[in-house]
Amino acid sequence: MEPREIAVFAADTLDAKKGLDIKLLQVTEVTVLADYFVIATATSGTHLRALTDELGLKLKERGITPHHIEGHKASGWVLLDYGAVIIHVFTHEAREFYALERLWSDAVAVER
Repeated sequence: MEPREIAVFAADTLDAKKGLDIKLLQVTEVTVLADYFVIATATSGTHLRALTDELGLKLKERGITPHHIEGHKASGWVLLDYGAVIIHVFTHEAREFYALERLWSDAVAVER
């Protein structure tokens, strides 16, 4: 799968598990870290784990494994690094605190 396809698939998977306020940002022109960021909100620590576990499983079924995973449900933020696609899943409080959309405001919002 190409990076855009992975990002859209990730956003769709998070949506299917009731992730909230899902944003897909193309960051190619503003950073060398990745081509796409996917940002979503979980309703609780348990929901955060369910979202990230489901996403990891669905991508692994397609032969896509993360390079790195950071955070856990207790921190309110999990980052899944798939190279060209970085997925951030937050609790509501953590998302407001880190405000990635504001930090990466020069990124291009992508419609699924």
